[in-house]
Amino acid sequence: METDGKPRDFRSTISNFFWHGGSVYDAWFSCASNQVAQVLLTLPYSFSQVGMTSGILFQLFYGVMGSWTAYLISILYVEYRTRKEREKVEFRNHVIQWFEVLDGLLGKHWRNVGLAFNCTFLLFGSVIQLIACARIWSFLGLIMTTYTAWYLTIASLLHGQVEGVKHSGPTKLVLYFTGATNILYTFGGHAVTVEIMHAMWRPQKFKAIYLLATVYVLTLTIPSASAVYWAFGDLLLNHSNAFALLPRSPFRDISVILMLIHQFITFGFACTPLYFVWEKAIGMHECRSLCKRAAARLPVVIPIWFLAIVFPFFGPINSTVGSLLVSFTVYIIPSLAHIFTFRTSAARENAVEQPSKYMGRWVGTYTINVFVVIWVLIVGFGFGGWASMTNFIHQIDTFGLFTKCYQCMPQLPPPPHFHNATAPLLPPPANLTHAPPHLHAL
Repeated sequence: METDGKPRDFRSTISNFFWHGGSVYDAWFSCASNQVAQVLLTLPYSFSQVGMTSGILFQLFYGVMGSWTAYLISILYVEYRTRKEREKVEFRNHVIQWFEVLDGLLGKHWRNVGLAFNCTFLLFGSVIQLIACARIWSFLGLIMTTYTAWYLTIASLLHGQVEGVKHSGPTKLVLYFTGATNILYTFGGHAVTVEIMHAMWRPQKFKAIYLLATVYVLTLTIPSASAVYWAFGDLLLNHSNAFALLPRSPFRDISVILMLIHQFITFGFACTPLYFVWEKAIGMHECRSLCKRAAARLPVVIPIWFLAIVFPFFGPINSTVGSLLVSFTVYIIPSLAHIFTFRTSAARENAVEQPSKYMGRWVGTYTINVFVVIWVLIVGFGFGGWASMTNFIHQIDTFGLFTKCYQCMPQLPPPPHFHNATAPLLPPPANLTHAPPHLHAL
């Protein structure tokens, strides 16, 4: 029996190391790797719209605000799960999701609103880009984003500033709020927060984990976006993808390949909650057959892949999704849900987790929540939505369906071919710095 047990123990250890785990480290890997992906490539573009100072300040501000709402979601999750466990409800084969938390605490109307915003956001998140049981994917995803961020930083510094570089941002309100909204979207990556917490052995620790993950992400986003903007300046206004301006090299090729692979990982992260929602809708969520559950997910994954191929763009859609969906899904709804869940004195007294004295207890918590709602509603959804939609409409003619090259420069028409060999040749222009004269039809 001992000899039979050793290989089994070894295989179990290897399997657990790569695939399983609900520890705080797994949660940190998941949060850090899922928070930024392709947004790394568009943040320099956002810096060119808002300027260096505003870009850094917005990242810090929205990083703190995103950590705050993740804290609220964790409080509501623990409150919901504790109440259900007191009612002898088991979640052994059931993954708790955000809309179920809203339903259990506030009723079906909140559930429907949360479900609509969350599913729509995840749908688009999958187009432009479980948790604990895929430790290796979280780890690899973090390695890929870390490499890309530091490649952008080092390559830009070594490249130096282009000749005549200008840093004129911000110049227009439309560009300013579009860039700010893209940064808002960057730190709104906790649409899978509840699923991560449910996979943890101690979900109460999620608050600190998410904050530490945000701090790490800031060490990637601020240096990379600042360095690329310093090197290329206003050229980024016409190049939403930072790769377009950096010279081709083996390091750049590696980064491109890693980010393409990361897209599949992000796709899996974003689609997992959608899979769970769909499984619950058709009654397959607690089915133990992996083959049946995989087949049941096809109606979800196939339309998403189709949309991703039809609309292969990420610049304008990031800011649009950020203003119209992330504003509510990640910031406004959690803040309002926390306010209404603990609106009575009895609910506050019986709360599973009491607010810290460093936050001003309940008065301070409510004040911060109201500020988040007002700020995001006016700046994120209002001005950000206006600017993003204006920018989206302005660029819509450059997208194309099933396009082979997103927003690439159109190919120049071939030079005219003279069939008559005796036709006189045009004289060369006097000043080679000007465009050649227009050829009229003969």
